[in-house]
Amino acid sequence: MNDSKYSGAADAELGFLKEIVRMLPAGVTVQDARGDIILVNDAAARHLGMDGSRPKPDLTQRRQASQRAMQAGQPVVAEESVHDGTARQVLLTTHRPVRLAGRDLLISASSDITEQKNFEDQLFRSAYFDELTGLPSRRVIEHRANGILAREGSSERFALAFLDIDNFKHINDYYGHSVGDALLVELSKRLGRDLRETDMLSRISGDEFLLLLSPIKSEEEVAEFIQATLKRLTAPFFIDSSEIFASTSVGVSLYPDHGRSFEVLRQNADIAMYRIKNDGKGSAAFFDSGMEREALARMKIEQSLRLAILEKRFCCAFQSKVDIRTQAVKGIEALVRLRDDEGVIQAPGSFINLAVELGLIDELTHLVLAEIVRSIDLINDTFGAEATISINVAAKQAGNPEFMRSFARALDETGFPKRFMIEVTEDAFVATNLFQSEILPMFRKLGVGISIDDFGIGFSSLSALADITADEIKIDRSFITDIHKRPRSQGILRAIESLSEALGMTVIAEGLESYEELAYLQAATKIRFAQGYYFARPVFLEELKLATPATSEARVSIASRPAQQNRQGYSRAGGFRR
Repeated sequence: MNDSKYSGAADAELGFLKEIVRMLPAGVTVQDARGDIILVNDAAARHLGMDGSRPKPDLTQRRQASQRAMQAGQPVVAEESVHDGTARQVLLTTHRPVRLAGRDLLISASSDITEQKNFEDQLFRSAYFDELTGLPSRRVIEHRANGILAREGSSERFALAFLDIDNFKHINDYYGHSVGDALLVELSKRLGRDLRETDMLSRISGDEFLLLLSPIKSEEEVAEFIQATLKRLTAPFFIDSSEIFASTSVGVSLYPDHGRSFEVLRQNADIAMYRIKNDGKGSAAFFDSGMEREALARMKIEQSLRLAILEKRFCCAFQSKVDIRTQAVKGIEALVRLRDDEGVIQAPGSFINLAVELGLIDELTHLVLAEIVRSIDLINDTFGAEATISINVAAKQAGNPEFMRSFARALDETGFPKRFMIEVTEDAFVATNLFQSEILPMFRKLGVGISIDDFGIGFSSLSALADITADEIKIDRSFITDIHKRPRSQGILRAIESLSEALGMTVIAEGLESYEELAYLQAATKIRFAQGYYFARPVFLEELKLATPATSEARVSIASRPAQQNRQGYSRAGGFRR
């Protein structure tokens, strides 16, 4: 009777323990020495597909780990990937051999670490792969290149190409960032086509890619491959019902010809790419030592530019906008110049683009405004108190509400904001919503005028003028030069003039340099105003100060008069404009 009671209590206790094991969140199995499962709880049944909810997964990994544990007589901890179609479950399992009641058993306990592994994979991919394109990151391609460089006795040659999409900011501004992202994805697919397993394409920043070609036999082989790639990119991209054309500038360096470390090779490929950018974009170039000298010169200019801004070594020259029939001064344009370390005046062609690239252009624009304010009395005496004063604003600035707000405040604080005209290129109007809805109203409220500079050479078309709110349009000098000899340019000029007149915009002919050009404008067009060396060269404040105070008429003649000597030479040397 007592034995029966004891047996009943033991059975109840055993049933209780089995129920606890069954309900444990960790998967628990018990196997005998032959590997047969003699106990499995609910969690393990789900993990191993033994509950009938899905097909049984491949358990090869588990069997191998179990055998190792049984043979070694020691616990084995292993990660198991259990796949169910495309889904993956990751288990962390401890296999522990034990001897119970004279039997060799293996107790396995598994916990589901799928979320943890997915998070770790996500961290790994974010560190080593580009989220948008799925391409390896810079550190991956650097690791691959360094691996090649580290091989002892290796004579393997390879090429490193630096690729940059041309005018990508314009594409982003015009079509929107979602289209820009889609373009990057499609372009990366084209760039990656025909690569070997030993090659690698990496996206290292917004619109920049690195391409490792390894191994290579010759420079000619690399050139042929790059040209084929560039040709592939000339075909349009069709994204969201838009037909987009995108070119790429490529610089290439070769190991060991152009460097013996990844960083030197990357820098030299970058230098070669910038040469292409400056020469017209959309092609490729191999690095050479002459480019390195150019890069050093550019670095020197960058250093001097930063120092010049710090020391405020900039000055302004002023060029008149003249009524071509009365030669009266309508307005003036402030042209920024740089005094180098030796006091020599440098035209902006040598530093403006660099100032934009380095983020120094905002401070430079404020320096120009400050000089105008300091010299306003002298400006009024020379050009007249009614003349408008034009200041150039780069397209990058025009699309930056933060800068434009600060500039609007600075113009208002001068006390005479209605005197000013802001000159922006057509590019600024590409992002029509931003510029016209957020930025223009600030300046309209102050009475500041808006001028479209260098019209005809940007991205806009004549039809785009209808959507642009501006007071003045300046026709680029490329249409004015020898206009009396060029019937096609004459037709374009008439079209621009007619449309501008209908929209109420004043037309300025830029770069007028000869009497023949002037005669044609007077006889064949209704254009009233022009700017160029024929009427007035840019005048520095120092020249104005040297004039006798009593001869204000002489000062006016400096501001607006036909220049008959050395006209062509000065125009080419000093006619660069912001």
